[in-house]
Amino acid sequence: MEDSQIPSVDAPIEEKLLFLQENMSNFVKQYSLPVVEVALVISKYIKILLSELTTKANTVGETLPIELTQPWEIDTNDQDSLIDSFPIERVLSTIDQDRMDIFDTIIRTILNNAEIPLINGLTLLRDWESVTRKQLVNAASPGHLFSPFVLPDNF
Repeated sequence: MEDSQIPSVDAPIEEKLLFLQENMSNFVKQYSLPVVEVALVISKYIKILLSELTTKANTVGETLPIELTQPWEIDTNDQDSLIDSFPIERVLSTIDQDRMDIFDTIIRTILNNAEIPLINGLTLLRDWESVTRKQLVNAASPGHLFSPFVLPDNF
C-alpha cells in the first residue's frame, strides 16, 4: 500500500474510496497483475460485499437495486467470447496465489480499516469488474488471460 495512512473512519467517503482506488491501481500496475488474477480477486470481494449487503437489506425488508446485484452491461462489440472454451483447470493452476493474496489483503485492509460502507465499496468493485469483463471478453486464447490488466485513462 502507499506510504500514506489509511483514511480514518471519520474521513469523507470520497477520500476513502480514492485511497482504495489508488492502492488497487498502483498494485496492479506495479506487479503487472494479469487480468485473470484481478478478475478472481474482484469477484471474491463482490460476492462477500453483496452477500453482506443482501443480508442487511433482507433484515429491514429492503430490495437492492439491480446496479448492485448484477454485473454492469459492457459493450462487447457483438463478438463472441472464447473464454468458455479455455481449459479452466490449467488456467487456475497457473495463477500466482501469492500475488493475488497481496491484492486481496490491500482490498480487505482498506475496506475494513476505513470502514467503507458496503454500497460504496461494492460500487467501486463493480466498476473494476466492468473493466475486467471487457478485457476477459477480448481474450482470444488462455495466454491472453495472463496479459497485464490495463487500467483505462482516468480510471
